[in-house]
Amino acid sequence: MDPQKRSAILAALTRYRVMAWVVGCLLVALVCVAMPLKYVWHSPAMVSYLGVAHGWLYMVLLITAYDIGRRVKWPWVNLLLIALAGTIPFLSFVAEHYATRNVRRHLAEADAAATGAAEIPAAGSDSPNQLEA
Repeated sequence: MDPQKRSAILAALTRYRVMAWVVGCLLVALVCVAMPLKYVWHSPAMVSYLGVAHGWLYMVLLITAYDIGRRVKWPWVNLLLIALAGTIPFLSFVAEHYATRNVRRHLAEADAAATGAAEIPAAGSDSPNQLEA
C-alpha cells in the first residue's frame, strides 16, 4: 500500500475515533446527568448546553465516519450502523471498537497483499500452514 494512502487512512481513523469518544461521552452525560437534572430537579440548563453540543458534534462524527468509510470502502450498512450508534448511549464506544478493528484488518490485508504474503487467516481459523502440518 502506498505510504501516503496508509497515513491518510490512519489519520482519518484517528479523527473518527476521537469524535466517536467525544460524542459518546457527551451522549452519556446528556442522558445520565442532564436529563435527570431536567426532569427530576427541574433544571433544564444543562440539557440545553449538552444537547446542542452533542447535535453539532454528532454531525462532525458522521463526516469523519464517511471519510474513513470512503477510504477503506465500507458498505453503506456500516455507515448507517455507526450513525445509529451515535444516538444510543454507550453504543458509539462499541461501534468505534469494531470500526477500528475493521480498518486495522484492512490495512494488514493491504500490506500482506503488497508484500505477496499469504492471506491473513480469520480469527479462530486455522492458517493454511497449520493445515499442511
